[in-house]
Amino acid sequence: MKKKLLSLLGIVAMITLSYSVQAENKKASFKVSGNCGMCEKTIETAAKSVDGVTMADWDKKTKVIKVSFDTEKTSLDAIHKAIAKVGYDTEKIKANDEVYNKLHSCCKYERK
Repeated sequence: MKKKLLSLLGIVAMITLSYSVQAENKKASFKVSGNCGMCEKTIETAAKSVDGVTMADWDKKTKVIKVSFDTEKTSLDAIHKAIAKVGYDTEKIKANDEVYNKLHSCCKYERK
């Protein structure tokens, strides 16, 4: 009986430990240039395409994207890179000119 009880306690301890080692879900927000609803869809889709991103919401009025992501799977830099890759400047990374120039005319924001 003692062996069964000790085994059971060991299993409970391992389960408890595994839950405490879970990845952190981090929230962040940052500026992303853009203009319209089409920009919003493209920016959010790019952010969500990054493995580990669980939420992305860009506001066209404030030009701020709010993201939630699993820090074990990705980083904030990876999200910036994904958005810049589709033609939108973030506060950290400027999009490639060639990709920016391919954006629809209504999506071409004023670049700094």
